[in-house]
Amino acid sequence: MQPKQKKFFIQTFGCQMNVYDGWRIAAMLTHHGLEQTENISDADIIILNTCAVRAKATDKVFSALGRIRRAKKPSALFGIVGCVAREAGASAFRRIPDLNFVLGPQSYHKLPQILENPDARLLNIDLGGLEKFDELPQMEKSPRVAYIPIQEGCNHVCTYCIVPYTRGRELSRPFADCIRDTIHAAKTGAIEICFLGQNVNGYKYTDENGTVFRLSDLIRETAKIPEIMRIRFTSSYPTEMTDDLIDMFATEPKLLPFLNMPIQSGSQSVLTRMNRPYSLELYTDIIRKLRIARPDIQISSDFIVGFPGETDDDFDQTMKIAQQIKYINSYSFKYSPRPHTAAALMPDQIPENIKAERLAKLDALLNEIQREFNIGCIGKTLQCLLEGPDKTGRHLVYRTPFMQQCIVAFRENAPELTDLEITDANKASLRGKFLTDN
Repeated sequence: MQPKQKKFFIQTFGCQMNVYDGWRIAAMLTHHGLEQTENISDADIIILNTCAVRAKATDKVFSALGRIRRAKKPSALFGIVGCVAREAGASAFRRIPDLNFVLGPQSYHKLPQILENPDARLLNIDLGGLEKFDELPQMEKSPRVAYIPIQEGCNHVCTYCIVPYTRGRELSRPFADCIRDTIHAAKTGAIEICFLGQNVNGYKYTDENGTVFRLSDLIRETAKIPEIMRIRFTSSYPTEMTDDLIDMFATEPKLLPFLNMPIQSGSQSVLTRMNRPYSLELYTDIIRKLRIARPDIQISSDFIVGFPGETDDDFDQTMKIAQQIKYINSYSFKYSPRPHTAAALMPDQIPENIKAERLAKLDALLNEIQREFNIGCIGKTLQCLLEGPDKTGRHLVYRTPFMQQCIVAFRENAPELTDLEITDANKASLRGKFLTDN
């Protein structure tokens, strides 16, 4: 009698880098003969792939672990990988005594060790570098949108950010490795490539001949691949938005007219306390150059409200910069003190009720800006990429070049990349129709 095939369950929290990590973990476990399941009670190994960027995200992970303990079968192994594992370290075993493994974001390729020795406890939160990319098997089939990490870590040390602790110092992957992964994605189903990094536009790799490669070189080389029709990158740091990269928006049509470039605050004094070493003048000048290079480009941002010492006037300046730039698809958060960060020890921490009031006010403005932009798309024809059916099965979801969702009526054998006429809009999404009936 054949032994029953073991199954794994994986849940991913957080950023697109974590999404990519989750895909590679799944590919690794499939390579080891396991089958993925969406049912925790069926799983022989349960992995939470975690994010620690805010306290709420960490709390969510440990709450999920508590639920898993009750739902899993007694023999199932379970544990955490990623940034919460790096943040919590050995203390995770004290909080959840029956955890089997705690693996940091640069150690999850060691997960098969727990399969070989299930009675052991596996702890590895070392910041070992880039070897995980070499040890993990490639995915046999890539999604339409393939994420290609080109660097790990960050050197900017913003005073609120735990990433330098959880992901380590900034390391750029070899140019040839990035292109190899991009070509593999293209040959196995990808239509869009999104380059990833905590500081993605700071990518800089020098090969053995002394040749220096930047993100603009990766974009230029990727655009030569026939299967790849759309290229984008996230997340950008303002001071790394160099002229060669800005020029790519003018010269490379496959590069989407959309850029995430977080400002975090519109107050110069808050930016200084955040250790964001750019002026508002520099930031807005970059936006001006981008709009000259690509007049239809749209910008998204991240915002933190309620940073220690933020005054009403500081917050008003954030509202003004949001209105001035007209950000779309932006994210805003209440400041959350994180361990190993300087801001957690700063005086003048802002009460939660004031943070909540400011967040609601900023969100209302950002939503209105998004709604106005979406309404302005009505009557336009946009080339959109298929994501798949919606939950009802009666519609298809496409993604515009500006990362908006566009909902159309379901059609069998719908094209993966097609022009859609935008017929209606609200703040959350667009409605559209195919230009032809077949």
